[in-house]
Amino acid sequence: MTDIVQKGDETLRKVAKEVPLVDITTPSLQSILSSMKDALDKEDDGVAIAAPQIGISLRIFVVSHKMFTDDEEEYDKDKGMVFINPVLVKSSKEKELMEEGCLSVRWWYGKVKRSKQATVRAFDERGLEFTMGASGLLAQIFQHEIDHLDGILFSDKAEELEELPPHLG
Repeated sequence: MTDIVQKGDETLRKVAKEVPLVDITTPSLQSILSSMKDALDKEDDGVAIAAPQIGISLRIFVVSHKMFTDDEEEYDKDKGMVFINPVLVKSSKEKELMEEGCLSVRWWYGKVKRSKQATVRAFDERGLEFTMGASGLLAQIFQHEIDHLDGILFSDKAEELEELPPHLG
C-alpha cells in the first residue's frame, strides 16, 4: 500500500531528477509506476499523480484511466497514461482561472491561472517518446503535475484558497 505524502514533506519541494532512459523498462522503475497507479486508484477524486507525491523524487507523472474512459464498467487502471521526463513544449498565451485541488494538499481548493492549451513531450512506460497536446482539464493536469516535478504546489499559486473537508455521515 502506497501512501500519498502531504504538504510539509520535503520531497514535494525538491526539483525531481530525470529518469535515465535505460532505467525506464527496469523492474524497479516499473514497480514505482505500479505504486503510483495504485495510490492514484485509491483516491476517488484523483485524476493524476506525480512521483514526488509518493515520496520519490523522479520526473514522472501518471494520468488516471478516468480521464480516458467514460465507462466505469471498462475499468482498467493500466488504461491511464504514463509521462516520464515530461517537458512542457508549448502552452497557449490564453489563460484562465481554473479550480484545483491536490492529493498532497488534502481538502484545500483554489483557483489557479493556467494556459488553456498545453503540449507535453515525454516517454511512456516502454521508453518510447511521444508528444501530446491537450486543452481544458488535461492541459491543466499537465501544468499541475509538471509544477509538482519542479517542487511547486498548486497552493503556492492559488487564489481564493479554501478548505473544504469531506462531510462524514
